[in-house]
Amino acid sequence: MSSENGKTQGEAAEPPEQLALIRETVRKAKVPRAKPRTWRGAALAKELPVARVVVNKGVLHLDQYFDYAVPEELDAVARPGVRVRVRFGAGAHQVRDGRREGGRLIDGFLVERRAESDYQGALAALADVVSPEPVLSPELLALARAVADRYAGSLADVLQLAIPPRSARAEAKASPEPLPPPAAPGPGSWTRYERGPAFLDALAGGGAPRAVWNALPGPHWAEELARAVGATLASGRGALVVVPDGRAAARVDGALKAVLGEGRHALLTAETGPEKRYAQWLAVRRGSVRAVVGTRAAMFAPVRDLGLVAIWDDGDGSHSEPHAPQPHARDVLLLRAAHDRCAFLLGSTSCTVEAAQLVETGWAKPLAAGRDQVRAAAPLVRTVGDTDLARDEAARAARLPSLAWQAVREGLKTGPVLVQVPRRGYVPRLACQRCRTPARCRHCAGPLEAPEQQDLRCGWCGRGAADWHCVACGATRLRAQVVGARRTAEELGRAFPAVPVRTSGRDHVLDTVPGRPALVVSTPGAEPVAEGGYTAALLLDGWAMLSRPDLRAGEEALRRWIDAASLVRGQGEGGMVVVVAEPTLRPVQALVRWDPVGHAQRELAERAELGFPPVSRMAAVSGPPEAVEAFLAAAELPDDAQVLGPVPLPVVRPGGPFRPGDPPPGERWERALVRVPPGNGAALAAALKNARAGRLARGGGDPVRVRVDPPDIG
Repeated sequence: MSSENGKTQGEAAEPPEQLALIRETVRKAKVPRAKPRTWRGAALAKELPVARVVVNKGVLHLDQYFDYAVPEELDAVARPGVRVRVRFGAGAHQVRDGRREGGRLIDGFLVERRAESDYQGALAALADVVSPEPVLSPELLALARAVADRYAGSLADVLQLAIPPRSARAEAKASPEPLPPPAAPGPGSWTRYERGPAFLDALAGGGAPRAVWNALPGPHWAEELARAVGATLASGRGALVVVPDGRAAARVDGALKAVLGEGRHALLTAETGPEKRYAQWLAVRRGSVRAVVGTRAAMFAPVRDLGLVAIWDDGDGSHSEPHAPQPHARDVLLLRAAHDRCAFLLGSTSCTVEAAQLVETGWAKPLAAGRDQVRAAAPLVRTVGDTDLARDEAARAARLPSLAWQAVREGLKTGPVLVQVPRRGYVPRLACQRCRTPARCRHCAGPLEAPEQQDLRCGWCGRGAADWHCVACGATRLRAQVVGARRTAEELGRAFPAVPVRTSGRDHVLDTVPGRPALVVSTPGAEPVAEGGYTAALLLDGWAMLSRPDLRAGEEALRRWIDAASLVRGQGEGGMVVVVAEPTLRPVQALVRWDPVGHAQRELAERAELGFPPVSRMAAVSGPPEAVEAFLAAAELPDDAQVLGPVPLPVVRPGGPFRPGDPPPGERWERALVRVPPGNGAALAAALKNARAGRLARGGGDPVRVRVDPPDIG
């Protein structure tokens, strides 16, 4: 206050200035509050004065815990699991009054409080506790550590994927009170499966069954997942379901509301927005909600008393995380099932080789329906091969064979017809022109290719194959076929001018379509659900999917076909599927018989014979040629490791499309594959991680990328 405020002569003396009063209060305080920047002069916590912190710095040579001193004023809020801010990067010479000072402020998580530190030098003090909300539980920390070790990554990178960004407004809101366990739901459509009711009974009784579920075609899979979750909740435990995309999550979300009612589960998807998603995540962390359904990031959801982890359609590429260390949701849930000793359910209308391996090794039991149920639920599948197309005038005129014309005309009388066309960007591998057997390298069994019409060479080890001949029939001529799909909708519109044509693809994906007659043209994975099911489906350009230069081409083509055919009405209701592909090929035969499990088992047997994943473990090392060579020379790989390559990677055109994992535009990179026998995957990951950490610590210039278990290896 100033003298101009008009004090009378008899009043008490003027109080000191406000700033002076604050200074006097600080001087008289027994424990002065030092600046949070250094906490110089501040007393330390009397009990457990050391905080062990994992910092958000995902470089491999710093993948360890760091100890910090806990100031007394942060003692109450510096609890294990909270977010903190620390000074990082100060040298040992920056010590003043027994405290290390300097460095850059970065975020981290407090892992534990300790009485003393293993580090003998001076410690820096915690700069601040960002929030008193504990978000990192010991179970989540152990899971993140296991994932980091499996994928040769850092703990900080995994925690970035596992814990969503903070929202102060979401933290300030209280989560709802948890509801009591519901009554176990009835088996419903699980009665169609031979062991379905027994599986639900085991979940409701507190058991931990592990199953690979080959779901019947049709719309019931979401409700069946919801009943499995309900049975788990009835036992007093939590459940986690991971699906490939937001559309599938919405279907399971609706099924859970129908089976269990509101308030018993959380939906964790990117579409919900960061604040709402964090509020849902906090409700799970606090124990208010015991069930979670979500997309890829939900694989780390901190569900309490976890009783069931489930994944739907594990072959979908959306389950593979593009950010370091690029874990796959299926493998993360397998780790959770092992660590938490909970039930595991892998479901799909198709079957991946990894799923077949779980059954083959006895780790999981098959959960499938009898052949009579399959025949009742699946549509009739007809094939059109090259011979049929060559003598079919309708196919040459409008790209639709006569059988497809008939199926479309009949189907449009009672409902919509689905037309699946491979998206652009599918590049075929080479195959025998006579029998269509894929052309593979004699040395490593990798795919052969002829880039830019050059000589034949292997896409894995880079060796030439000038004298190639087919191992099946002895022919020496190769073929490759690319079929464009841009004008499919226009061509169908001209062929059926009175019928509306709707498209669903990368730019605009439809969720559902009415049950009225219409043509729905979709790329694989973007097929909308039709009310009452499609009356027919056309699977065009099968060679464009089967001929991709990828080990999983056949498996992926069959999965895409079965996913689309599962949206068609059953054979008893007149549903028909026409696939344009050579009928003698194994994936086509598996589709006709509706036998994805048999196809996966045969694929697994072949990969075991050739040493392919998942029987073996494999890692991809890519970078500039000199950097890859130096990295492989320095890495202490297991004795039985086999290095394939390196081979050149396609050069990305500047300004062109760029996908995660591609080399920088305009740069010439190479890739080498490192393969080890079963049981040595952990040793391979550790060797690659140590080599990268050593390279970074020495200041290695050229970047080298390492990916364990790459989904696409050619």
